[in-house]
Amino acid sequence: MTTKISIFTLFLITALALAVAQEPAAPNTAPAVTPPSAQSAPAPAPAKQPDRAVAYYHFQLGHMYEEQAGLSGRMEFATRAIDEYHKALEADPQSAFLNSALAELYARTGRIKDAVQEAQESIQRDPGNLDARRLLGRIYLRSLGDIQSGDPHSQELLRLAIEQYEQIVKLDPSSLEDHLLLGRLYITSKDTLKAEGEFRAAVKLQPSAEDAVTLLAYLYNETGDSTRALAVLEAVPEKDRTAKINSALGYTYEQKKDYKNAIAAYRKAVDADKDNMDSVRGLAENLLNDNQVDAALALYKTVSESDPQDAQSLQRIAEIYRRDGKFDQALDALKNAGRLAPDSLEVPFNTASVYEAMGRYDDAIQVLSDLLKRTEKDEKDGSPSERNNRSIFLEHLGSIYRQQQKTKEAIETFRRMISLGDESGVRAYREIVETYSEVRQWVDVSQTLHEAVEKYPTDRRLQMDVAANDAENGKPDEAIARVKAMLNGSMDNDREVWVTLAQINLRLKRWSDAEEAVARAIGLSPTAEDKELAGYLEGSIYERQKKYDKAEESFRRVITDDPRNAGALNYLGYMLADRGVRLDDALGYIRRAVALEPQNGAYLDSLGWVYYKMGRYDLAEENLRKALESSSDPTILDHMADLYQHTGRLKLAVTHWERALEEWKRSMPADVDPADVAKAQKKLESARTKLAREERTGRE
Repeated sequence: MTTKISIFTLFLITALALAVAQEPAAPNTAPAVTPPSAQSAPAPAPAKQPDRAVAYYHFQLGHMYEEQAGLSGRMEFATRAIDEYHKALEADPQSAFLNSALAELYARTGRIKDAVQEAQESIQRDPGNLDARRLLGRIYLRSLGDIQSGDPHSQELLRLAIEQYEQIVKLDPSSLEDHLLLGRLYITSKDTLKAEGEFRAAVKLQPSAEDAVTLLAYLYNETGDSTRALAVLEAVPEKDRTAKINSALGYTYEQKKDYKNAIAAYRKAVDADKDNMDSVRGLAENLLNDNQVDAALALYKTVSESDPQDAQSLQRIAEIYRRDGKFDQALDALKNAGRLAPDSLEVPFNTASVYEAMGRYDDAIQVLSDLLKRTEKDEKDGSPSERNNRSIFLEHLGSIYRQQQKTKEAIETFRRMISLGDESGVRAYREIVETYSEVRQWVDVSQTLHEAVEKYPTDRRLQMDVAANDAENGKPDEAIARVKAMLNGSMDNDREVWVTLAQINLRLKRWSDAEEAVARAIGLSPTAEDKELAGYLEGSIYERQKKYDKAEESFRRVITDDPRNAGALNYLGYMLADRGVRLDDALGYIRRAVALEPQNGAYLDSLGWVYYKMGRYDLAEENLRKALESSSDPTILDHMADLYQHTGRLKLAVTHWERALEEWKRSMPADVDPADVAKAQKKLESARTKLAREERTGRE
């Protein structure tokens, strides 16, 4: 149905126009602006006086047509409206208001070029025309959103949009929305300092405004300053915190690794808005971080059921299944995630992790090799994040080769990381050092470390690695002095320095110095994760001194804070098993460690050893064999020799003790307990004597 302009409406417009015509024109109070180039030019001819009555008549008629276009969707009404606005401008050509109205209409009808021209002309006439500037800003924003990422015009459009909104906030500094919009534009242009200024201005206008508060907090989080982010969010009174603010608070606590408070904040966000799946995901993630695995799994399943297209939640479910040793269920979840996100790199990467945990190394290698082929172009042309992804794929592939004792392939793979950026290069060198250390190629370890520090002379981690290596090669005091010189009063820095000093002194058997250093590290550990690392090291120091009660206390604290800390579970279980005490407890701890990392050679050795101590020789042999598939550690060889001797296979026992003694000879002194070597040597000699006697008896 088409609505026509009534006779009454036309009469009303005419009457209003005549009434305006009888009133005197308003004086022009705007200050005159004279361009510098025109200062000496002759005075221009007097401008024709505007006929505001006619202009008003045509404007109102154009406005009517514009409304008709909006109601009916018929372009002929929009065309008539444009014609009427032009007639209005002919009657009052200096009217910035009419220019703005015409520009708005051009924008609504898709005539963007005309809209920009009209808006620019309006701003030229009146630089303080907020409506025209906002229209021009919106047009630039819309155009910016329409073009493809990487388009060469995008930076120019971004610049033009920023230019307009910078003027807008000057003209209207009380506009919260414009400060936020300009801040977002600054973030897009990677000018975080100016973005911070706009978000702070918005917070000052409305201290509890959720968009202002959360944007400023997220900006601080993204720049690594979670402390300031927390201060901004906590400044909002608790009664005024919306679901969005509580969700941002949860995210900020998560950045600080304060998972308990993150969980509490996310719970409040979910309670306030149960349909916000982002908050539910945040709660699930932090429950998982806090080792509340069952609760996290239940929430991720809820999210997945609510949004069957959510591939990310399926991946988190798969991760939980993998950590629980439910590998088939993990693979099923990843298969479903892959169907939803066929271009994902994360899904196949996680699939490779499951294959690795299952011991399906060839399958894991194939998946990672395929990922590296897919990302080959990122080697040189990728963004920093793409290059980092490729680095992670290479690092994971190299570690699998190392588990297979394929040293050459592992080293070659790690070296491919070096060209992918400084952080990747540092990680690569540290992985190469670890690989050479596992096969006891100590000359290669030293050469690699010195090559690394020559390439990255300012990297503290590498400097500490070199010092630790020097300490084991005859320069302990000099090495310790170099590490101590790195203390600078920063909590994170100094904690890492004290941990390194504790490790060096542990290996040097300087027990009191090691205990003092680890105590300093614990004192500088504000998060549970930091405390776990230092607590594990403390337990190791006590155990090496045979202070078993103190060692157990340290490991128990770690396990209480993180029941899934496989290293602490294994160490505590092995410590009990090796002494032959509380074997049932030892078995429980070690089983939990193996369930978390089923292919870990050290954990499999512990499991085999506790079974040996319990007299369950078939299970002992099964697990010790698996351990030797991934390691030639002399302790594992010694354990296997004990098993062979006890089960009457002396030749195999002799062979394994001989290999153990050879491996001990190749080990660093800090890794060798002379008492263990002497005991193995004595057992070997006894076995050889017994074997010779049996062979002689057999010949007789």
